[in-house]
Amino acid sequence: MSLKQRLSIVRWSFWRMVIGVPNFLRTGQVGDGREAAAVDYVLNNARAGDIDDVLATLDKFAYERSFLINVGDEKGQLLDAAVRRADPSLALELGTYCGYSALRIARAAPSARVYSVELAAANAENARRIWDHAGVGDRVTCVVGTIGDGGATLDALASQPGFAAGALDFVFLDHDKDAYVPDLQSIVERGWLHPGSIAVADNVGFLGARKYRPYMQRQQGKQWNTVEHKTHGEYQTLFADLVLESECLS
Repeated sequence: MSLKQRLSIVRWSFWRMVIGVPNFLRTGQVGDGREAAAVDYVLNNARAGDIDDVLATLDKFAYERSFLINVGDEKGQLLDAAVRRADPSLALELGTYCGYSALRIARAAPSARVYSVELAAANAENARRIWDHAGVGDRVTCVVGTIGDGGATLDALASQPGFAAGALDFVFLDHDKDAYVPDLQSIVERGWLHPGSIAVADNVGFLGARKYRPYMQRQQGKQWNTVEHKTHGEYQTLFADLVLESECLS
């Protein structure tokens, strides 16, 4: 990683994102059009059907054009490794954004069916365009909604092919940080997980899910066995972050 990449947060696009946090919390987008621009950049520059090139092009956009709130390339390698350990047939992601992490899951588990839950319909549409360009739109599905809506989104997932008791092998949490614990608990209550299912949570350190780490510490050796990965926030190395990888024990 070059010095320019390590210090990418000094760019105006990062601070414009910070200014846009209130809009992001309302709409799922920063508010300056960067998400749509990322889609156009991918479609115009990445080779169609080449998932590696699509991911690399998204990373290039995030480093050189506008900062994106993806898991990013550094933490993405942790995600890749966890997916390979889980070897999922069925994977679920909470928080789609531009579709980047779902692409990484699909690449690491080429036979898996991947579902991604996203609150913002505009993000869902952007992600679908990127997935189609990468050639995985036939096995990566975005469900618009939120787990905390009283059961409607969980019911929508339950109607999708593959969802059944003990069928969910992998979960990635990268959405509303305050919702990590209740949403994971809701998934557990549906009975979809099994011993050996893996849950990975991003942003548990830097500006992250403050309640999730203590929750997993309390569950250690009971319902979950957790490994903490020290890393950095998206697309820079100045701010530390934590990614938690938890194996379901029951």
